[in-house]
Amino acid sequence: MSSQTSSLTAGQPAPVFEAQSTAGSVQMSDLQGQAVVIYFYPRDNTPGCTIEAQGFKEHWPAFQEQNCLIYGVSRDSMTAHTKFSNKLELPFALISDPDETVCNLFGVMRDKMMYGKQVRGIERSTFLIDAQGNVAKVWRGVKVPGHVEEVLQAVRDL
Repeated sequence: MSSQTSSLTAGQPAPVFEAQSTAGSVQMSDLQGQAVVIYFYPRDNTPGCTIEAQGFKEHWPAFQEQNCLIYGVSRDSMTAHTKFSNKLELPFALISDPDETVCNLFGVMRDKMMYGKQVRGIERSTFLIDAQGNVAKVWRGVKVPGHVEEVLQAVRDL
């Protein structure tokens, strides 16, 4: 297992991708002209991931006021995403990335220790993309409390 690091930093063009989501196909190239928050999380229906999704849901109207889209990304299946999204009544789409294509473009896959074993998984990370399609801000190793509010403030500061 090797850790892949990404040099993706603020000011660089956002990676271009196409992926399936709970709202259909998402193409990064179609999203220019508005801000986009892409947050990567380890797994549907786990405590931290549920709290994070609920935070983005709670602040959804404020993100909309800023003409900002939100996408959550994990390796879960579309079936799992649909159940998770319906259960939490999420107003934004979840992208299914089982083959880690989008995760690798953003460099969020990491080797982690879980119950004393080394496992490969998603490092909780968030990327703010500006209306021109450039990365405006990067958060890696995210701690959930207060994170959504910090992201919203960064969107307002664009």
